[in-house]
Amino acid sequence: MDTNTAGSSIAGASDEKLAQLDAFRTSDLFSDAEKAALELAEAMTVTPPDVTDEIFAEVRRHYSEAETVELVGTIAMENYRARFNTTFRIESEHTCERRGLTPPRGAGTGLGVQEQAR
Repeated sequence: MDTNTAGSSIAGASDEKLAQLDAFRTSDLFSDAEKAALELAEAMTVTPPDVTDEIFAEVRRHYSEAETVELVGTIAMENYRARFNTTFRIESEHTCERRGLTPPRGAGTGLGVQEQAR
């Protein structure tokens, strides 16, 4: 989450939006395209992955084929990095907390929100 927080801020995401990640489905801060991407990220993160035809169709409704490939590749790399860091007990640098944000559930654990709820 540390690297993602910094990168998201550079790309224009507000602290308010970052703080609402857990509530993206009901938050007015996220566009329908962003909600589709976040839903895909959650579905790809659970073990085993659970990307339904409906989730994929919603992503394709908002993103071109090339954008979808980039999105899936980015999500897969973030999952790889999170699981790598968790295995080697690489701790968070607490970027969110230093900025006064509460990290989304599962941040820094290598587990997604749905896996944390289990």
